Amino acid sequence: VQLQASGGGLVQPGGSLRLSCAASERIFGNVVMAWYRQYPGKLRDLVAAITSGGSTNYADSVKGRFTISRDNTKNTLYLQMNSLKPEDTAIYYCKISSWWGQGTLVTVSS
Repeated sequence: VQLQASGGGLVQPGGSLRLSCAASERIFGNVVMAWYRQYPGKLRDLVAAITSGGSTNYADSVKGRFTISRDNTKNTLYLQMNSLKPEDTAIYYCKISSWWGQGTLVTVSS
């Protein structure tokens, strides 16, 4: 399975972006899908996760601002990011089961 992440870019503080992660094939079973982010020189941190049943979990730093969702018909995972802050600047990675996407850079700056 290959994951293609997209949607990153440069946005001003307070702005929004939507990240997408498209899987190359349908993934069956009870899998968790998630978004992580990585700051330079740091390990990847969990940002948000969603189960096959739709239960979600968010890092405290993004609660109320980010929304994770999935479209099983399109084999795609999303991360809607609102009210972005400079500290959200990082490389964002999607993960589905044990597979990782290639990362997409989000830069929040004026």
